[in-house]
Amino acid sequence: MLDWIRDITGFIFLEDEPAPADVLFIPGNGHAEPSELAARLYAQGLAPYVLPSGRYAIGSGAFAGQKSGAREYIGRFETEWAFMRHVLMENGVPDSAILREDEATYTYQNAIYSRRRTDMEKLSVRRGLICCVPVHARRAKMYYETLYPEADLRILPAPGTLVTRDNWMREPEGIDLVLGELERCGAQFHDILKELML
Repeated sequence: MLDWIRDITGFIFLEDEPAPADVLFIPGNGHAEPSELAARLYAQGLAPYVLPSGRYAIGSGAFAGQKSGAREYIGRFETEWAFMRHVLMENGVPDSAILREDEATYTYQNAIYSRRRTDMEKLSVRRGLICCVPVHARRAKMYYETLYPEADLRILPAPGTLVTRDNWMREPEGIDLVLGELERCGAQFHDILKELML
């Protein structure tokens, strides 16, 4: 493998070891796998709360429905949050453990509004586990670290998605997704980094 492909792979596809945490975060998406992973982690007792975040993608104007997952979840879902909540509950997470954030329309808002929600709940997040689609791992960590600088945030990519660290460079869709993420990790952080560091 070319060194630069290996470097991009290492930058985009993060994965940490799970550990007991204060909350499980799920950035907005229409994939079942991150919510299914969060449900398994909840069942293992790794966190008392799950915080899915998302309305729908900013350019779509509506939730487009389930994008992937071995199991199909039937229902009419107006928001990503409603879909993720349904997946969580179908996989054994009680409604009382699911926090609500259904306004965010892009990843930075997922982090901003999640922070707002945990502050409203007076939930001190010393450690958070972020359950996400593997290709979104780096950008999710960058945004959530920006809003939770005091926390130990661990990335737990959901297994079962089509684009992985091992195959992205061999499929046109994977190449577009990963290089698109690489571009967004630069393009979306100009103002954020200046605000943080200058």
